[in-house]
Amino acid sequence: MADHLVTKHAGFQEPSPWILRWADLIPTGTPVLDLACGGGRHGRLFLPRGHSVTFLDRDISAVSDLNVVPEAECLEVDLETGGAFPLAARTFGGVIVTCYLHRPILPDILDAITPGGVLLYETFAQGNEAYGHPAREAYLLKEGELLDAVQGEFIVRAYEHGYDAEPKPGIRQRICAIRR
Repeated sequence: MADHLVTKHAGFQEPSPWILRWADLIPTGTPVLDLACGGGRHGRLFLPRGHSVTFLDRDISAVSDLNVVPEAECLEVDLETGGAFPLAARTFGGVIVTCYLHRPILPDILDAITPGGVLLYETFAQGNEAYGHPAREAYLLKEGELLDAVQGEFIVRAYEHGYDAEPKPGIRQRICAIRR
């Protein structure tokens, strides 16, 4: 396997089963955004599938190996400064967000998805306090929050909210939704 397809990050190592399950829904050849990418474990899945991928995080050192890959764009941006969303003029056929929540930019994330494009979002939810980090309300989705966010603009293909033992015990919420 090519080195740029291997995640080199201290957090979760393997791609999420949720992202793997729904990845084929992202329209072939469309650009993909891996938001708060960490080591890029999800965006890396799409490079060999013919997608260009934008890897965005406040620290992109874990994806620095991708700087030599023409289809990869690495953007170092802190999304929590209160500034304008850095990709406001761009759209993507797929937007992937895992283990990240900053509510003020959720509308911007949704706006970045082109009609027919797919949102794959998975992060921790209320109740995760019992399992450790994250435990602050600001980082935990309320039950149904992702459903509410996409209502009217997206077709929900799948939604889950509940306990998972792997890769780390916790309460998660996840959605796969296609923009109308």
